Amino acid sequence: MSILLNHKLELQKQGFTTIPNIYSNREINDLIEVLESLNIESTNFRKTTDLFAIRQFLKEVPEVHNLIFNNNLRQLVYEYFGEDYFLVKSIYFDKPPASNWFVSYHQDLSISVNKKEIIPEYTNWTVKQHQFGVQPPLEILESLYTMRIHLDDTDKNNGALKVIPESHGKGIYRPETIDWNTEKEVICNVPKGGIMLMKPLLLHSSNRTSNNQRRRVIHLEFSNKKLAKKLDWAEK
Repeated sequence: MSILLNHKLELQKQGFTTIPNIYSNREINDLIEVLESLNIESTNFRKTTDLFAIRQFLKEVPEVHNLIFNNNLRQLVYEYFGEDYFLVKSIYFDKPPASNWFVSYHQDLSISVNKKEIIPEYTNWTVKQHQFGVQPPLEILESLYTMRIHLDDTDKNNGALKVIPESHGKGIYRPETIDWNTEKEVICNVPKGGIMLMKPLLLHSSNRTSNNQRRRVIHLEFSNKKLAKKLDWAEK
């Protein structure tokens, strides 16, 4: 059984997997060079002492598209997700060395859409930086895959994700109901140039940075589902 097949099976069963060496050091440095040259005045850019983020990343910074979708990544999307999958969300995160940004356990229950429409089963509408978000039906959430591309070595000391394996298969799983007598926590260390794949319904969290090391991540989401009539994915 190949290593890649092992990762695919782990993703399906556990709800996550980490794969090193998707990008070379040169490819990562090329991405970083583009990011460091950006004008950060756009309304889709968010900058605080704890976090820098770019929503609709591939729309805002189209020059990174070919750098991100190298041959390794294109093959992985095709083999792991399926040829009918397409990108529906892209965000860039930069967690600075002195960041106190902490994220408690949660599931990613919101998708980004092109507009607001009152439709049954589409609930909990939000607007962040002119971007509409909504919680869709469960089957839409179950279709999603998240890919996190790491531009820095990441471990428990600079905000690596903590996850609860197999929690993605339990539907809407409220964090306050976690039974720590039966659930276990895993820290997902990812080397520079590696990726983490996960199902957004997987319960996950991250700690504050404690080692004064940066954590830069490109967050991509993929689906193969159409939304309700009149709605579409914001970044399709």
